[in-house]
Amino acid sequence: MEKMKSSPDDIKTTKDNSENTPTENSADGQILVCLSSSPSNPKIIRTAARMVKAINGSLTALFVETPEFSAMSAEDKKRLRENINLAEQIGAKIEITYGSDIAYQISEYARLSGISKIVIGRSISKRRHFFGKTPLTEKIIEYAPNFDIYIIPDTTPSGTYSTKKAKTNSQKHILSDCIKTVAVIAAATAVGYIFELFGVSMLNIITVYILGVLVNSLLTYNRWFSLVSSLLSVLVFNFLFTEPLFSLTVYDTSLPITFFVMFISAFITSNLAAKIKQNAKQSALTAYRTRVLFDTDKLLQKAETKREAIAAAANQLVKLLDRSVLFYGEKGGELVEPQIFGEAGKAVSGECVSDAEKAAAEWALHNNKRSGATTNMFPESKCLYLAVRVNESVYGVFGIVINKTPLDSFENSVVLSIIGELALALDNLRNRKEKEDAAVLAQNEQLRANLLRSISHDLRTPLMSISGNAGFLMEEPEEIDPEMRAVICKSIYDDSLWLINIFENLLAVTRVENGPTELRRRSELMEEVISEAVSRIRKTSGRTISVHESDELLILKIDARLIVQVIVNILDNAVKYSPADTEITVNVFKSGEKVVTEIADFGNGIPDKDKPRIFDMFYTTGEAKIADSRRSMGLGLAVCKSIINAHGGEISVRDNKPTGTVFSISLPVEEVIIHE
Repeated sequence: MEKMKSSPDDIKTTKDNSENTPTENSADGQILVCLSSSPSNPKIIRTAARMVKAINGSLTALFVETPEFSAMSAEDKKRLRENINLAEQIGAKIEITYGSDIAYQISEYARLSGISKIVIGRSISKRRHFFGKTPLTEKIIEYAPNFDIYIIPDTTPSGTYSTKKAKTNSQKHILSDCIKTVAVIAAATAVGYIFELFGVSMLNIITVYILGVLVNSLLTYNRWFSLVSSLLSVLVFNFLFTEPLFSLTVYDTSLPITFFVMFISAFITSNLAAKIKQNAKQSALTAYRTRVLFDTDKLLQKAETKREAIAAAANQLVKLLDRSVLFYGEKGGELVEPQIFGEAGKAVSGECVSDAEKAAAEWALHNNKRSGATTNMFPESKCLYLAVRVNESVYGVFGIVINKTPLDSFENSVVLSIIGELALALDNLRNRKEKEDAAVLAQNEQLRANLLRSISHDLRTPLMSISGNAGFLMEEPEEIDPEMRAVICKSIYDDSLWLINIFENLLAVTRVENGPTELRRRSELMEEVISEAVSRIRKTSGRTISVHESDELLILKIDARLIVQVIVNILDNAVKYSPADTEITVNVFKSGEKVVTEIADFGNGIPDKDKPRIFDMFYTTGEAKIADSRRSMGLGLAVCKSIINAHGGEISVRDNKPTGTVFSISLPVEEVIIHE
């Protein structure tokens, strides 16, 4: 291994030169290895992997896609895919950038990523003459003088390696490019004749031809037509517009210089236009990739369940690749039946869903490496299989239908990004569910502790009172006068009613917590529900309760027993927390699609600091004074909120004017169908 460092040089960047030197902490464990289609690239990748293992760091594999990538032969593309697969199997993070200057892209990526160690291969070929192309290694050293660059010699048998070009779209459009070139030059000539008729100078006509070359470079596919159009423009201009006319002979000795400058200007302009067109294409690909990943990220953020996240990622893959995809879910370390996404997948599902295909998917699952088509493992498979995992957490395997058309580097990079995003989303969903389960468990434990505390402390007093009073009545019945006996019996009755109310609330909590299916919903008149609740409170308290009902027929689909319990709880609180000589009012009316019930008292009201928590389980306010001095367990209003929410309604509290509290309950009204 040869380690080369160049002397510091200024690098032209928009930031301070000190930023070109990676910090010591960021550089220690990060190594960048360069990917290519070279036969010696596997050696370079394995060398970088050994270096990473020695320093216990991380490996990033970078491939720079140039405009010439589309012209690469099928053999080179296959070798490149194998090299990318090797880097991925070793554990490298695959990254792809786009640009015509490979050395600049490598150095810039390393600088922006905080990587200071670069591993790259070096061909044994050298620049043979002054105008020869500068070797890639020398350019990287020039661009990144402060980086540690490890150069692995290229030992290919042939001694040199160069990519082979395949037949490209530009070669398929030669005829159309010829027609376009002739048409553009003809148009430039026509404009030149018009300029000449109006006495426009020759320099302006030259400018028209240069413009024609520029337009032609934008219209044609093959870059060689830029050179052809430049040459033809010079010849046509000489033939038609210089003395002697219709001859390539030149009288003016300065015209050859003019022709030469015209040719060079046209050629440079056309080359710049071609590069701009290529850069625009690469920018469009990058923008499209960014858009797909952005849309995928938004869809995954919206997903509330594992199934929704998987469907979102799979549909994005189908949209991107225009191929069908399969997803094998994981359960207990084994794969379940796959889901097929994409219309085309239904036609090939018989071929892609088989024991052989599942074996390839299972291998990818257990080894965390790609398998199937275009790989060395199960190459006869119809699909390419990629595991969806984060660290040690495995969530399944994606299968992409290949159909003898492998993924190109752009598609491969986006696929890996989408699968990585899905893995993170599934991991977040799992963590969120675990946190929610832990929170529910903690809440249940807290409720259990509060319930035991309340039962052990709050129920002891009424039970002891009932037991003591009953024992007193049993032991000395003759010594108790009728008036005292009535007081004792009334105390026993009140305590028993309080206990009954507590257990009614506990039973109501149990029914509501079991889910909406436990609600026995029936069509009920709200007038009858209010009447039942008010009669109970009047019987036990003797308080004045005024009921104001609407003239409309208010029918709701509710569990009447639970709604009665809600009204009873609120009325019971109104009795306890308001003076005995004040009135309690109940107003029932329709508001839009809701039936609203308002219960108002004229007590001291609820402090503002307690209102946000008044509906919490086991929450009691310490400032409110209860008429009978009996401590509340804090269940009544919490039960009310649970019951109303289970019915799809709302409950709220506000101050009454001038004093007191108003509880408002709204429930959805049921449409009344009258049969005549």
